[in-house]
Amino acid sequence: MLTGTYLPGDSLVHRAGPGVKVLLLMLFTLALFVRPGPVPTGAGAVLVVGLYAVARVPPSLAWAQARPLRWFLVLLFAFQAWANGWSVAVVTCANLLIAVLAASLVTLTTPLQQMLDAAVAAAGRLRRFGVDPERFGLALALMIRSIPVVSRMAEQAREARRARGLDRSVRAFATPLVVRTVRHAQRVGDALVARGVDD
Repeated sequence: MLTGTYLPGDSLVHRAGPGVKVLLLMLFTLALFVRPGPVPTGAGAVLVVGLYAVARVPPSLAWAQARPLRWFLVLLFAFQAWANGWSVAVVTCANLLIAVLAASLVTLTTPLQQMLDAAVAAAGRLRRFGVDPERFGLALALMIRSIPVVSRMAEQAREARRARGLDRSVRAFATPLVVRTVRHAQRVGDALVARGVDD
């Protein structure tokens, strides 16, 4: 989900410019959450499913975008159902899932370099306010490329916890993951400093 994975294709969704996709994504997400309700949620679900079909995204790949959210959605549904009722819980969880799938569709149909180029171009308009577009683009690229690295660290931490027989221990998972993530960030920072990026 949102890792820069690109599915090559020549569909209408693929051919749309990255700036257009991001703008439409923002408007679509805003429409979902400003006036939440069964009708906007249903329409949003139909639209997203239709766009996935147009882009020819395999069902297995579409499911891979939503799969990491499954336990969070369960907890969110339970809390919303307790606090606001089951109908609100359904709409809230569905809207979140739809928004994530829509955002994932943008990354699936847009090469990472095009996304970065569009972000740098947009940041260039803020140069008068002291924003450095090149540094912004570098930071964004590092953030995106770090997602699979941290995901791999999380999987290794889970495997190590399982091997030690501590499947239910949060500390056995979180502690090594945090330590390794911080070390990775330090190594990246040192590499940037060595190349004079902090000048």
